[in-house]
Amino acid sequence: MHYVITGSTGHTGKAITEGLIKGGHTVTVVTSKPANKAAIEALGAQAAVGSVDDADFTKQAFANADAVYLLIPGKGDAVGWRAFQNRIIDSYIAAIQANDIRFAVLLSSVGAHMGNGAGPVDGLHDAEKKLSQVPGLNTKSLRPSYFMYNLFGMIGMVKGMGGMGSNFGDGPIALTHTSDIAEVAIQELANLDFTGFRVRYIASDERTGSEIARVLGTAIGKPETPWIVFSDEQNKQGLLQAGFDEEMAEEYTKMGQALRDGRMQSDYMENKPVFGKVKLEEFAKHEFAPAFNG
Repeated sequence: MHYVITGSTGHTGKAITEGLIKGGHTVTVVTSKPANKAAIEALGAQAAVGSVDDADFTKQAFANADAVYLLIPGKGDAVGWRAFQNRIIDSYIAAIQANDIRFAVLLSSVGAHMGNGAGPVDGLHDAEKKLSQVPGLNTKSLRPSYFMYNLFGMIGMVKGMGGMGSNFGDGPIALTHTSDIAEVAIQELANLDFTGFRVRYIASDERTGSEIARVLGTAIGKPETPWIVFSDEQNKQGLLQAGFDEEMAEEYTKMGQALRDGRMQSDYMENKPVFGKVKLEEFAKHEFAPAFNG
């Protein structure tokens, strides 16, 4: 089987590529950065260098694929984020149809069931809806929960004010390690045993904000580190001070609101998956603490 992996060799792409190649498959990895070409080829994959915002390039990159792994990349200027997400999924769908591809695995998110009010996740709702309407395409939408690596963003807060937090955290927060996402994606891509449009939730652990602060704090020798639930305005101002632009600060604050009031995780809570391998303590010890101390 031949697979096309979007998202370059990022948090999930590299592990997925390695897993598929180990399984005897061929892989093309799409990257926007020419500097990544050598690293991709070192994995045993072919590199397709270009922007998935370019429909013609994407059609060429998807040529001969039996299945594709779809990831909407970040956008540097961030302005018009939902419109950008829709433009990318439209480019993917055009490439899928031009190459008569019958299987796709989408990296979506908890909260994609909402449609509105989930901040930066709202565009993934659009992506799921559009893929579900492509004739003859079988899609598995992976909906992981809050990424553990987002907790790296708490390092500056701990060093600067002795605590961590956001505008959510009183209730349980489902957490996912990207290696667990990659493991599920490899399984789905290798098996291709889904039909129509299907959703699969992914989570590695589940903790409240105070539990997260205690586990991460213990790993860095600060077990009394508190989790502070900020007001929405405090959260937005903190994001602006951290370098977010007005649009994305507002979007991430909306996502926090939806986590706080339960809307974001409501469908996940009704369809909880078996947890993956990486627990918060392992992430804290082997990843968060080295980053904090480094």
